[in-house]
Amino acid sequence: MVEKSDRAPLLDWEEVPPAEKPVPTPEQENDAKGLSPTNSRALGCTAPGIGWSSSPGGSMSLAAAVSSTDRADTALSSSSTVPKSAESDAQCQDNDAHTPASKHGKEPHEISMVKWEEKDQIVAVFVVTFDTRSGNMLEWCLPGDMNLEGVEFKAMASGSHRVSSDFIYFRKGGYFGLACFANMAVESALERGARMKSVGILSTSYTLLYRYMVFLEHQVRLQLKTPGQYSPLEAFYEDKRAVLPPSGESAVTACPDSAWGAALNHCMHPEMKITHPAGCMSQFIQFFGEQIMVLWKLALLRRRILIFSPPPVGVVCYRVYCCCCLANVSIPGVGMAVPEFRPFFYVNVADIDTLDTELSYVACTTEKIFEEKRDLYDVYVDNQNVRTTRESLKPLLRLSAADREKYQTHRAEEENGDCVSSEEDHFILFFLEQNNRIFQTLSEVAGSPEPTLTQESVRAMGLDPHGDRLFLLHLLETYGYDSLLVTDHPCCS
Repeated sequence: MVEKSDRAPLLDWEEVPPAEKPVPTPEQENDAKGLSPTNSRALGCTAPGIGWSSSPGGSMSLAAAVSSTDRADTALSSSSTVPKSAESDAQCQDNDAHTPASKHGKEPHEISMVKWEEKDQIVAVFVVTFDTRSGNMLEWCLPGDMNLEGVEFKAMASGSHRVSSDFIYFRKGGYFGLACFANMAVESALERGARMKSVGILSTSYTLLYRYMVFLEHQVRLQLKTPGQYSPLEAFYEDKRAVLPPSGESAVTACPDSAWGAALNHCMHPEMKITHPAGCMSQFIQFFGEQIMVLWKLALLRRRILIFSPPPVGVVCYRVYCCCCLANVSIPGVGMAVPEFRPFFYVNVADIDTLDTELSYVACTTEKIFEEKRDLYDVYVDNQNVRTTRESLKPLLRLSAADREKYQTHRAEEENGDCVSSEEDHFILFFLEQNNRIFQTLSEVAGSPEPTLTQESVRAMGLDPHGDRLFLLHLLETYGYDSLLVTDHPCCS
């Protein structure tokens, strides 16, 4: 049996010890026979605290991504608390991964979204080690013929030797990866007193990677104590591996296009709902404060944003995700002609050529040399300092009156308990609604007999006619609203 950490819930590929069972009721007997969607364990439900309930006919369930003890080193608070809006979101999620799911009221596209989201898409599992002579090395992987060149530098960030543990999200070609790193002191002259390893996985999407965080943390500790014990990782891969197209290629995407509209109409896009751990958004707001309004504008303009921070890098990967959430828009057709705002998560010098070809991205790094590579980014974020060398963007770093008002309104609603949802959902919905408001107004003005922006229409977007004029002009250019007229500078009159 696989050694279990006292912090790691049992997973499907680990042996589950027998437990005493009470005498079943008739309803429970029906569930045990597979007659009810509440029979979640028999249908492949994940362990509590890992993620979604996988009942084919059941509702989706939002559970904690990681435990608070496991994330203590990142200062991110995690819990399995369900948003207060659980009643209003009843069509989208249950209150707990093992509570009975609704048997009725499901529309076809909702069920298909659940099935899509819960499909395991693991394409590789690997172990990276640090060798005192050769540096970072790929120690082991499945499948053996997978091209994992360079993953040893993505799964073990530069400067990781300074921290005892960390986790890293990253991109590898057409796939997303998650690796957990640990550093253990050893009495070995050959290893110079420290043994460092990372255990990671690759997937076609990043939205479900967090489900395996606890498992990877447990496995990296196991690899440090008993190197070479790969049987749990082999079992994991056999159980969770994805079935890829014959070409073996995978587009970088988090949700099929056909499911996008359905998800937004009934809940939120899966990226918004399941990727972040509890506390991720609130930490993001507390860290950047009013500066999130600057990041919001830059994200909406699809600029290239690079975030620098020394290790640990896990919390910074969450900031990458939060930046992506700032640019969400749910109005059909909006943004089709602009570059996709894609998260690269952790990048290093090996990614320089790739980033050089990207038109829009948000990423993080621990390597200070990137600051000198000004052609690779539009905006450089160092701690809470957001700066740019682009003269056209420098005015956008100043907060407008409308920015401060929106930020204060957002904070006041949270402090007063006016939000009908959790702080996490409120953060996402706040910017989603703001973005929708902007593009809905632009579409209405563009379709009017006199497509001219006025102070009233700018205020209707929630923008400052004076302070946000340059941002608005950038927005019109980026999204191709060429038919709109800005005669006599209506935003400045």
